[in-house]
Amino acid sequence: MIRGKIFERVTAFVVWSAAAVTIAALLFIVGFILFKGVPHIKPSIFELEYTSVNASLAPAMISTAIMTALALFIAVPLGVGAAIYLAEYAKRESIAARIARTTAETLSGIPSIIHGLFGMLFFVVFLGWGFSLLSGAFTLAIMILPLIMRSGEEALRAVPETYREGAFGLGAGKLRMVTKIALPSAMGGIFAGITLAIGRIVGETAALIYTAGTVAQIPASPMESARTLSVHMYALSSEGLHIDEGYATAAVLLVIVIVINALSAYIAKKAGSDI
Repeated sequence: MIRGKIFERVTAFVVWSAAAVTIAALLFIVGFILFKGVPHIKPSIFELEYTSVNASLAPAMISTAIMTALALFIAVPLGVGAAIYLAEYAKRESIAARIARTTAETLSGIPSIIHGLFGMLFFVVFLGWGFSLLSGAFTLAIMILPLIMRSGEEALRAVPETYREGAFGLGAGKLRMVTKIALPSAMGGIFAGITLAIGRIVGETAALIYTAGTVAQIPASPMESARTLSVHMYALSSEGLHIDEGYATAAVLLVIVIVINALSAYIAKKAGSDI
């Protein structure tokens, strides 16, 4: 009895210590970025035209929004469609399902710099798209596709089997059951995967340097080069001329990620409560 209580107390202490260290590290990183960046946020860094004087992040912010929308437009239908196939139509241990899962796990484990080199060789050079938003968006879509696919599959598999049986018992077909029962019930998990994908898009740098380029202007079309916020921050830091503006960009990027996560969590919760 005494040894059991000691073991429980030691285990609880280790768990609470690990949680405290994790929270402290997170708060330190967030606090450090805000402390270094917020004092340097001024109206000049939000001007629509970038110059070497103002080092404006507004073009990069707009390019980030466009890049995110393009990448999600490409990846979400493919990822959700693959998740529906794996969870609802394919047999769990079929060859096609195992190949799809293995491919997704392999893609998710490839470093982003490798994705960037592939995107440069295939989209930029082979297809002739050059350094452009489109090249960057397709590269990012390949990167986030496994994340959306696996999170969608797990969310669909978490839907109680009684929901499907009830739908079939009422005479619904397979497609109707998926669209009216399974998908709405799994929407929270699907949104969670999309949220993680957005976070990876917004924070990606290595892949975009080789595909989208680093032009600090608002792109007029998807075939023009542009830089996202993370690339903008990297460029300012590597040049060594606008370190303060780089910290300001980091603070803005951090706030954007927090807002995106909060909104996505609210949408996922709302979607789940409406079922």
